[in-house]
Amino acid sequence: MSADPARSGCEQLPGRLATAAVRSIAPYVIGKPISELERELGISEVLKLASNENPLGPSPAALAAMRASLDDVWLYPDGNGHDLKTALARHHDVGMDQITLGNGSNDVLVLLAEAFLTPQTNAVISQHAFAIYALATQATGARIHVAPAHAADSPMPYGHDLDAMLALVDADTRLVFIANPNNPTGTWNSEGQLTRFLERLPDTVIVALDEAYFEYARSVDCPDGMELLRRYPNLVVLRTFSKAHALAGVRVGYAVSHPDVADVLNRVRQPFNVSMPGLAGAAASLGDARQASRAAALAAEGRVQLGEGLPALGVRCFSSAGNFVLVDVGRPAQQIHERLLRRGVIVRPVGGYGLPSCLRITFGTAEQNERLLGALAASLKDP
Repeated sequence: MSADPARSGCEQLPGRLATAAVRSIAPYVIGKPISELERELGISEVLKLASNENPLGPSPAALAAMRASLDDVWLYPDGNGHDLKTALARHHDVGMDQITLGNGSNDVLVLLAEAFLTPQTNAVISQHAFAIYALATQATGARIHVAPAHAADSPMPYGHDLDAMLALVDADTRLVFIANPNNPTGTWNSEGQLTRFLERLPDTVIVALDEAYFEYARSVDCPDGMELLRRYPNLVVLRTFSKAHALAGVRVGYAVSHPDVADVLNRVRQPFNVSMPGLAGAAASLGDARQASRAAALAAEGRVQLGEGLPALGVRCFSSAGNFVLVDVGRPAQQIHERLLRRGVIVRPVGGYGLPSCLRITFGTAEQNERLLGALAASLKDP
């Protein structure tokens, strides 16, 4: 029996009903999960250093709070996140009306794009910047202006060139995304650089200052965006509990901004976008002053260990203010990545960021870092 042409047309139609902007998006590629690699290669004891997770795990207080919250998971979570907002307001000395909660800080990045971008406007990002900025912008149909990053031989290789970004701002620009420190490069902008940029920026432009790795950047001249909020009402500072607080699996992030901006973001935010365990765990972790300091100390040790071990293997190791390092292996990095996978070590190739000879490696424990160095040494020698 021949196919019904009308029916065949309908079967092909649903995907084409999406907007052209959404259809043109290349999906975000996540790091390979441990279980997938074990299943594919039939191996065990896989080491994952690909997603900038905190190997120390969450605060004991956060784990206890999340377990306690499970008794009430048959109820909807507090849609306003009152207790977590109260804790955040106290922690940052801001008003509760300045806070927007997100299902991870990625959620808030999408909210910013939805709230401020249209097909008639544009957003400015840097080359090698976190991929979600472009994806969130593209989904709205807005244009993306990409500023060239600093050159590989500059004092801040591959870092955001704020002058180049400012040069791309025009009358239709509504958002500028700045990651400080940036993922995947680990680069950062100083307080002076950022302040000069904000002073020169038109007040018709919102600046999304992504500080997902803030807790790891206290040893360099990487400013605290919260201190700039009082001077710049068009600034939005984003933070996350996924990194130093080690709560990536429950997805909690937030933004702090002028109350007018927060009001707009909360209009488009879904009311139950943070789970009950997430709300409880984040509030408890914020109250554990040792959590972030432990994470930062471990990253500092890893920075020294890999900063010495990686160049000894003949690869270039870039400076980083995050809990990871960008490494140039001097050849197609995908090849080295695949060799490492066969040795049970997962890192992140960043060819999709325009860095085809580079890998991003998360700092682990001393033992994990040593295993990575041994696996990488062997992978570089493979014929």
